[in-house]
Amino acid sequence: MTATMISRPAVRSGQMDALRHLGPNWFAAVMGTGIIANAAATLPLRFPGLRPAALVVWAVAAAFLLALSAAYAVHLIRFPEYARADGRHPIMSQFFGAPPMALMTVGAGTLLLGRDVIGLDAAVTIDWTLWSLGTVLGLLTAFAIPYRMFTGERIAPDAAFGGWLMPVVPPMVSAGMGALLVPHTPAGQARLTLILVCLAMFGLSLIAALVTITMIWSRLVHSTVPRGATVPTLWLVLGPLGQSVTAAGLLANAADGTLPELYAKGLIVFSVIFGIATWGFAMLWLALAMAVTARAHRAGELDFALTWWGFTFPLGTCVTGSAVLYTHTGAYLFAATAVILYALLLGAWAIVLARTGKGLLSGTLPAPR
Repeated sequence: MTATMISRPAVRSGQMDALRHLGPNWFAAVMGTGIIANAAATLPLRFPGLRPAALVVWAVAAAFLLALSAAYAVHLIRFPEYARADGRHPIMSQFFGAPPMALMTVGAGTLLLGRDVIGLDAAVTIDWTLWSLGTVLGLLTAFAIPYRMFTGERIAPDAAFGGWLMPVVPPMVSAGMGALLVPHTPAGQARLTLILVCLAMFGLSLIAALVTITMIWSRLVHSTVPRGATVPTLWLVLGPLGQSVTAAGLLANAADGTLPELYAKGLIVFSVIFGIATWGFAMLWLALAMAVTARAHRAGELDFALTWWGFTFPLGTCVTGSAVLYTHTGAYLFAATAVILYALLLGAWAIVLARTGKGLLSGTLPAPR
């Protein structure tokens, strides 16, 4: 998802370029497509044909996940040196957080929408499988990528960018998507363990994200704003903000009947107070990100790159966060915001999808990095 060049080992010219240059950043396209469907399922207002359309988009995201996973498996087998190069690279390595989030996004869509086609039992089984795999991979990236940053080559003080959030956000996605599985977990210790693990992952991701966002803010103030293909990474900050609001609300919903009554009520109160405060900062960041993006566009610096998928999933979490706040407060402010942001999300997704498709058909994608 970046135009930054990566030093790659030389390979024979007859090998498959498309698979050779396939990186983990491609899974952001699954995330960005899947959130279109998932956000539609949570919108406060229902429009004619919305759910059937969302179901189709979920199916597209699921098919894309299957195809991309198969292609990436071939990439790992045929070009392991390229995969290792991605893991060592200070920028591309951050996007190993995308595959686990792609898995969980499609899994949640299966439970929210896919059950209309495959039935509830099959949907729960698939969601459990994708959530479990995504959670394990997400916790691994949340540990391994920061550890490599801590112990590897020294990083410049002004190097922080939105991509640094990618490895630490998956546990927050696990927290929110795991809350959807709580009602489908056997009552007792199993259900209690699941919600407590989700709450722990909420805290894990939230604190790591807040530390990282602080570094990004410092970089923007003391250095320069993103330029070129890195401009959309500024939107990635919306991801942990919107997803934390979503996760807090969903966990509060799941707590009823799972946690003691005092704690369950406390989670509802926390989700509203925390959610509104975080939502306010998210709207500020959205305004800043839009202003910087418009500035780059006017300067002719916003050439297409896979980073453009950063315009989708993070914005989608603001839609779901606004929607869950509406369910808990009944405030039309959040309902209207969810609908407006969803319209913006649809426009961004359509543009990015079209540009990505054009790049695939022309052979310019996947491109060397």
